[in-house]
Amino acid sequence: MHDVEFLILGAGPTGLGAAWRLAQRGHRDWLLVEATDTPGGLARSIVDEHGFLWDVGCHVQHGHYDYFEDLMDELLGVDGWYYHDRESWVWLKERFVPYPFQLNLHRLPEDDLWTCVRGLISAAARADGSAANFGEWIDKTFGRGIGDIFLRPYNTKIWACPPEDMNCTWIGDRVALTDLARVVRNIRDVHDDVSWGPNSRFRFPKTGGTGAVWKRLAALVERRMPRRMHFQHPAARVDTAAHRVTFADGTSLTYRHLISTMPLDALVERSDLASAYREDASRLRHSSTHIVGVGLHGQAPASIAGKSWMYYPEDSCPFYRLTHFSQYSPANVPDSSRQWSLIAEVSEAPEKPRDVAAVIAGTIDGLVATQLIDSRAQVHHTWHQRFGHGYPIPSLERDAALNVLLPALEQRGVYSRGRFGAWKYEVANQDHSLAQGVEVIDALLDGAEEVTLHRPEIVNARRPARPQAVERG
Repeated sequence: MHDVEFLILGAGPTGLGAAWRLAQRGHRDWLLVEATDTPGGLARSIVDEHGFLWDVGCHVQHGHYDYFEDLMDELLGVDGWYYHDRESWVWLKERFVPYPFQLNLHRLPEDDLWTCVRGLISAAARADGSAANFGEWIDKTFGRGIGDIFLRPYNTKIWACPPEDMNCTWIGDRVALTDLARVVRNIRDVHDDVSWGPNSRFRFPKTGGTGAVWKRLAALVERRMPRRMHFQHPAARVDTAAHRVTFADGTSLTYRHLISTMPLDALVERSDLASAYREDASRLRHSSTHIVGVGLHGQAPASIAGKSWMYYPEDSCPFYRLTHFSQYSPANVPDSSRQWSLIAEVSEAPEKPRDVAAVIAGTIDGLVATQLIDSRAQVHHTWHQRFGHGYPIPSLERDAALNVLLPALEQRGVYSRGRFGAWKYEVANQDHSLAQGVEVIDALLDGAEEVTLHRPEIVNARRPARPQAVERG
């Protein structure tokens, strides 16, 4: 006998997705246990001592699933969101270039523009569809101009590793492809081509940040199935042979099916499989992320009015991306008439260590260097958190490691899912993560296919059939 049929570890989007699916289906034999005191995982939000709200990662809501869009409407209501047309930009050569960069070369200095065009022509002439790694894919797809000026430095900065260390299977809708005729037409017409991608239109909660979504889902699950979610109970040990999880306080639970959303490498290390599979788990690479919230006096400068987020490939600042967070919702700052806010993201890896004080100071210096603020006097305060697991790197060895680890765990009744549970960046957004939780329940109850986990190319080609509500925010 087991204490529970389904034991879920983690109350992020994946764990809550699994719990919600069980509640939807009226299945009562389950428990969810979360290590921290708050639902949301890497999608939670925090209000600091100054009353500024921060997302622990820079999230926007855009879905590949009607199921997800309908649930978002149910949680906050159609009127509970601001709807935005994405404005994302690349800061390069002391100017803003609209994203996707490769479609907006007309914004570059003329010498760089034609270097990029020549690279595209050369790449098109030599295209053979093969690439051994992401770096080679960049060169073969875009040529050395776009690669050297933007794609290589930016990706090295965000991943904290060279593109040659990464595979190509993750790309999907993560990197905008282009065709030469479209590029030339945009140059001729001096046209900003900005509508590419699944998040060209997105929404954000009017109040409470991204974390409000997951708090609301946790509350909905609690109403449907009371007293099945328990917080502040970190899992310390997983005995897959005995189907038992022991928690940090010494208590334990046995299960029939374990759905784990903790990082896969941590799961292996805390389990009885560590000695057999530690080497495979060590082949999984990840970066860490520093989130630096910058509260600012006054109003955002005209140069970024309306901009959603900005990419920074150059070395003039430590951050790879800045989010104009008060643009998402005026409720993200205490007084939007006198304050605004930015969130900076800075990567770290064992080969690229960071000092926290230097990250914060470098972020402020970077805001000055990239002409977003005139002086440090404009800074009201800063807020910082570091996340050891920031991005699951699609390394060259990732797929081989996953092909060993996930089946080995599943043979023992353990289903590792989610952003770091499944370690697949290509299906690591909030909608993907929730869907992984939903789909693993349907797979275990009905034998349904887990399309998100096993066939990312299918879900990433989807767009919701129903239109989003039209509202400007």
